[in-house]
Amino acid sequence: MKILLSWLNEYGDFADPTDPVAVARLADTLTSLGLEVEAIAVIGDTVDGVITARIVELVAHPDAANVQRVYVDAGDGERLHVWCGADNIAVDDIVPLAVIGTEMPNGMKIERRGILGIDSEGMLCSARELGLGDDHAGIEILPPGTPLGVPYGDALGVTPDVLLDADVTRNRPDCWGYVGIARDVAAKLGVEFRPPRPQVEADGQPATTPVEIVDGDRCARFTSTVISGVEVKPSAGWMSARLTAAGMRPINNVVDVSNYVMLELNQPNHAYDLDTLGGGGFRIRLATAGETLTTLDGERRAFSTDDLLICDANDVPIGVGGVMGGLDSEISGATTTVALEMAWFSLVGIGQTVTRTNLRSEASARFERGVDPHGMPTAIKRFAELLRETCPDLVVHAGGADEQTSHLPPAERSVDVRIDAVNRLLGTDLAVDALPGMLDPIGYTVSGSGDVRTVVLPSWRLDSTDEVDVIEEVARHYGYDRLGTTVPKSVVHGGLSVRQQRRRRVRDVLLGLGISEAMPNPFLAPGTLAKAGLPVDAITISNPLVTEESVLRTSLRPGLLQAIAYNESHRSAGVRLFEIGHVYPPSDGELPAEYEALTIVLAGEEAPAAVAVWRELAAALGVGARIDQGRVPAGLHATRSATLQAGKQPLGAVGEVAPAVLAAFGVGERVAIVELNLDEIIDRDPKPAQWRPTSRQPSSDLDLAFVLPVSIPAEKLDKAIRQGAGSLLVDLTLFDVFRGERLGPDGRSLAYRLRLQAADRNLTDADIADVRRGVEAAATKLGAELRS
Repeated sequence: MKILLSWLNEYGDFADPTDPVAVARLADTLTSLGLEVEAIAVIGDTVDGVITARIVELVAHPDAANVQRVYVDAGDGERLHVWCGADNIAVDDIVPLAVIGTEMPNGMKIERRGILGIDSEGMLCSARELGLGDDHAGIEILPPGTPLGVPYGDALGVTPDVLLDADVTRNRPDCWGYVGIARDVAAKLGVEFRPPRPQVEADGQPATTPVEIVDGDRCARFTSTVISGVEVKPSAGWMSARLTAAGMRPINNVVDVSNYVMLELNQPNHAYDLDTLGGGGFRIRLATAGETLTTLDGERRAFSTDDLLICDANDVPIGVGGVMGGLDSEISGATTTVALEMAWFSLVGIGQTVTRTNLRSEASARFERGVDPHGMPTAIKRFAELLRETCPDLVVHAGGADEQTSHLPPAERSVDVRIDAVNRLLGTDLAVDALPGMLDPIGYTVSGSGDVRTVVLPSWRLDSTDEVDVIEEVARHYGYDRLGTTVPKSVVHGGLSVRQQRRRRVRDVLLGLGISEAMPNPFLAPGTLAKAGLPVDAITISNPLVTEESVLRTSLRPGLLQAIAYNESHRSAGVRLFEIGHVYPPSDGELPAEYEALTIVLAGEEAPAAVAVWRELAAALGVGARIDQGRVPAGLHATRSATLQAGKQPLGAVGEVAPAVLAAFGVGERVAIVELNLDEIIDRDPKPAQWRPTSRQPSSDLDLAFVLPVSIPAEKLDKAIRQGAGSLLVDLTLFDVFRGERLGPDGRSLAYRLRLQAADRNLTDADIADVRRGVEAAATKLGAELRS
């Protein structure tokens, strides 16, 4: 938030803008209160040589389409000629003129320069060129009646000032207004706090605008005050300057006062032209599906049944509740009577509308964080007081509407605060009588006696609800820098949970296997799931940053295949990647069936490599699963993939990516893959690890090849070999798969290497022969035939 020091000083004597030391001390104070000052800028320095002048004539040149000839009078009766490219000026406007010889802040020196052979005797300046704001769209137009030929700084009353840019966090809704910041700083520095106390009373004839709140849970309070005698005109120079410094563009006195009250008191408001308000009243309700409204920014928007609309008495939408008004109800030059609306809206509801519509405003930023539900009477008086400066005949009518529902937060809330809890949490040794001195100045009223005090919470701090919130305020005003660095003692020792340990074990195993962790984008482009051979039913984001990232992933596979394709395009083949991340398949409920998944891809490798990785993981985690080739997940190779099944519960899949999917992603090499539901695997109780002695005896290898139909999964033959080999088998590896005409269209040959080893002796030929016979018998029973 931009804080103009001269404005802040209206509420207390905080710092002299011309004293750098005092300004730095104020910035440190704000930071110590949790309002970190990110930048300090000195403003109000004027440019020597820029004076006021009146436009006396505008002449278009037939050969210059983008510029025009401007004749100005600087008060001495002499006409000066200036070329100008802006189109927002008119005859009799008073503008800032940089005369010949002026050096601008950007280093440019104004010299006599010609266009089409005609010299320019100066330059007309924009607000940004003079340090009066960020507007560079046109020439700065000075107020009518500004004296001519004087430095523009003297004419506008520009004085040196300081602009502080503070980071206001979400838990400080009160500090979105100058008064909230001043209250905190005054309490910290011990200076007098001078909030505005407007004395304006409703002195006009009773006039009311009927208000009907249909959806009271979304709008708990709505006030409307009729104000007549309005003259729409430019604001006073001091108000325009302050709004400009705060980053707002001055528009007219009514709109500017509305913005000023919002910035000062953190109370968003909206002034409607009463003469154009249909039915002369308001109706607050949720929108119907697809209902539209053109907002003040000129955009026509469609709304859902979760968006709150402010309608006129004829039920025609005129604004988006707590976000932005409608274009058709804005203040115009013909406005003489306004209906001033101030309301309190549900924080969550405003946030949902802003997120869904991507329509953000200064008002919505404040309503999202929480404004004072009981500060409206003061804000209404302040609005009238400020507007009366430019509208001397202003009349505030009695009988204004103030509708409230049961959802409005109570005006008085309190909590009990224990001094021992304060000292325990902060590590301090404060006396209980020190609490009023720190809390009362910021609106937390302390009462009672003893070690437990009752604290009445201020209505403008809806974020404070419990004892710990009050203790946080004590910490801020006691000083975080005084709390020390003592680490609180705890009887609970820190450590990883079992789930965290097992997830870390997964990472360690995969990294040990030479597989690198990847972190692709969790958002996918439409059509990516179909490319990966996956079901296209997915959750679509309603307000994506870009269209190419509008679908929540239901699998980790697409992102990893994109990573392989990217590496291949950069001549890096054979990458081995894994990702642990959440996926979001749709469900019948309100939320997706989110779970944590693990996917491993091995570029340039085949299905056996994926099976080997799965077995390493299974051994490390103490889990097991049957490889079921009868169920092949979508997008995987039809004959080289299988489902990992634990009883009736599928844990994932293993095998290779289908060739059509690889082609769709532009991958030119085979890709072995393991896909796992990591939640299911990690949450399973591991099998107890058993110690096995390491044999000192030599081992022997036995190679056997079997012919079997493709209908028999290799996993079954693997299991049969292990059973037939008995306890002498210490390792089994499938090292060759062969298909050929001699084996027929439905046959294949699988060659295995058996590593045999005894724990207590050297193996004999008889031992190896017994293993061979046992394996052959088990394979024959399965339907396999030993190749000779």
